[in-house]
Amino acid sequence: MTDDLDNRRPLKVRDAPFARRLAQRLADAKITPDAISAMSVAFALLGGALLAVSGAFDGFVRGACLVLGAACIQGRLLCNLLDGMVAVEHGRASKAGPVWNELPDRVADVFLLAGAGYGAQTAGLVGADALGWIAAVLAVLTAYVRELGRGLGLPADFSGPMAKQHRMAALTVTCGISAFDPLWGGQAQVLVVGLAAIAIGTLVTVVRRTRNLVRGLKG
Repeated sequence: MTDDLDNRRPLKVRDAPFARRLAQRLADAKITPDAISAMSVAFALLGGALLAVSGAFDGFVRGACLVLGAACIQGRLLCNLLDGMVAVEHGRASKAGPVWNELPDRVADVFLLAGAGYGAQTAGLVGADALGWIAAVLAVLTAYVRELGRGLGLPADFSGPMAKQHRMAALTVTCGISAFDPLWGGQAQVLVVGLAAIAIGTLVTVVRRTRNLVRGLKG
């Protein structure tokens, strides 16, 4: 994780007492920000796998996979929060921090969004896997446009409507609702609707950030 404040996502939750306590404990335990970033990928890998296999089961097991997958999404976000706090507030940033700051996030987005698509596909909704991959590619593209702007000397653009925290919040809610599919005999239609909303919102985000980039260069 880097200590570059110009490339730090503005988050109010950093001031929450629980976040400060956790960051302090991790720093006291000499756990590096880069290790925390790596743990975010582990959460994403587990979460993506749970979402991907959820469609192969029915009833309680399917619901459990989706709920645990949603918990992994939040675990990934918690790691994303804490790695920056340990790096910046506790001065533990490394020279490789910029790599760990970006690459794990891109991998995590792909695991989780593509995993959700495969889960819906396995449940019997043809084409859902492609939708998951579309959402994943667009998620990576939002970061590309942001970093392109930084490379051209502009401030990092974290605008939405489907920035990382928004995408993951939407996916968490989608998984939570879809866990109740057995109650109405659903086949992961909720997952497909959620992925479609994420894909559309992320496309809007890419367009918006690109427009901001062009305006910044012209200005």
